Amino acid sequence: MFKNIAAPELIVVVLLLLIFFGGKKIPEFFKGIGEAIGEFKKGAKDTKEE
Repeated sequence: MFKNIAAPELIVVVLLLLIFFGGKKIPEFFKGIGEAIGEFKKGAKDTKEE
């Protein structure tokens, strides 16, 4: 999915995240994403078992 992302694009994305969300909100944002992914995997596993 992310095979074509090079270092300059990654740097631009990180800088934009810092500008829009600030240093304090980014860890909270990624924590929320991690929890959402965990819930999705849990739901997918439960659905597969049924």
